[in-house]
Amino acid sequence: MNRTRGKSRRTADAPAAVGQRIELALERLTHDGRGIGRWQGRTVFVEGALPGEQVSARVVRARSKLIEARLEQLKVASPERQQPACPHVDLCGGCSLQHIPQQTQLSLKQQALAQQLEHFAGVKPERWMPALTGPQYGYRQRTRLSVRWDEQAKRLLVGYRQRASNALVEVTQCPVLIPLLERLLQALPAELQQLENRSTLGHVELIGGAQPGMIVRHLQPLSEQDRQRLQALALRHGAACYLQSGSEATLCHLTEDAASPAYRLEDQQLELQFAAGDFTQVNAGINQQMVNQALEWLAVQPGEQVLDLFCGVGNFTLPLAQAGAIVTGIEGSLEMVERAASNARLNHLEQAHFFQADLSNSLETAWLDTEYQAALLDPPRDGAAHMTAILARKKVQRILYVSCNPATLARDAGILSAAGYRMVQVGIMDMFPQTAHVEAMALFVSGKDKK
Repeated sequence: MNRTRGKSRRTADAPAAVGQRIELALERLTHDGRGIGRWQGRTVFVEGALPGEQVSARVVRARSKLIEARLEQLKVASPERQQPACPHVDLCGGCSLQHIPQQTQLSLKQQALAQQLEHFAGVKPERWMPALTGPQYGYRQRTRLSVRWDEQAKRLLVGYRQRASNALVEVTQCPVLIPLLERLLQALPAELQQLENRSTLGHVELIGGAQPGMIVRHLQPLSEQDRQRLQALALRHGAACYLQSGSEATLCHLTEDAASPAYRLEDQQLELQFAAGDFTQVNAGINQQMVNQALEWLAVQPGEQVLDLFCGVGNFTLPLAQAGAIVTGIEGSLEMVERAASNARLNHLEQAHFFQADLSNSLETAWLDTEYQAALLDPPRDGAAHMTAILARKKVQRILYVSCNPATLARDAGILSAAGYRMVQVGIMDMFPQTAHVEAMALFVSGKDKK
């Protein structure tokens, strides 16, 4: 009898096997949208599942106490479940939250940010601001498509990487793209398949905005016939065509008199030009709201000195200068600094000045000697711990932090909190609907400033 109990106990403690099919009920959601349930005493994370659902799931990773699985069959569906708009959602690694209603997505993102702030920094904002939201589909104005030649099948594969894999998912549509780019995406496979040098293609980047474009990266020279075919394809869709050879960053314009890629901030009547490889926001609607909110939260006064760190091509710098501030924009890439300065001249904004600097290392430079009343940071995912500490030492009164990573925002918020800054307000920005990406904006005010 004891031997039987011992055998059952050992069996129950054995980890599930990868590929095994298990059945369970889901109780709640993780911050990245996976359902959480229990199976034989273990916690199970099921991608694609919702609380209240009973599912059959396939194990993809198993440890002694944790199991990760993918939804295979719905036994009982949640009334909240919505039908994904994309037919490739089961394989594509992009938009994994399409089955979750918008309000639930927003709640998950705010909860993720709140948890990071409290856990890693011990910080709670004085007030949460409403989320910046826009269309759930048809918002993305930039995408990169992988192109791969299948030697065995003698055909070209065009699409996105499969979730958790290097395999390619061939796509016939992408509903999160703006309509112009989705139409271009749908036409690409057939057109690229007809190129003589199709096996030498690397990737294709599609760009919307005021000057839409298609950038084709190729590893070997293209024939004149191939160049003409690509140019004609782009022109049919109202886009310019550029070629990018090998690892070179320089673009060759195929379209006559093609202007540089550009986007507009309509509320400010500003146009900003950029180049391939430059960082720009892919969601134009949220970007415009984000710029407007930054202007409102910082409330710069004419003549105030403002520091814009990680300024890119001037997305925040130019609107701040237009509002009357004297703005110093800093960026790590010299080429982007030159384009930002060019954008300032293009828009007749003489109060914006730009410098190149590595913002992750110690700085000894003249622009740091200025007394700034406000600063804006829009760093990459690894955040801005170094510059946050410098701003705190300089006792800049108002600091606006634009974040694409809750973990590094929390870390940097801790630095500011320790230096006596208050997190006056924070809000998420739904820059990437249908995904688990969390973007946020936070305003920090010096403890001595009771604004």
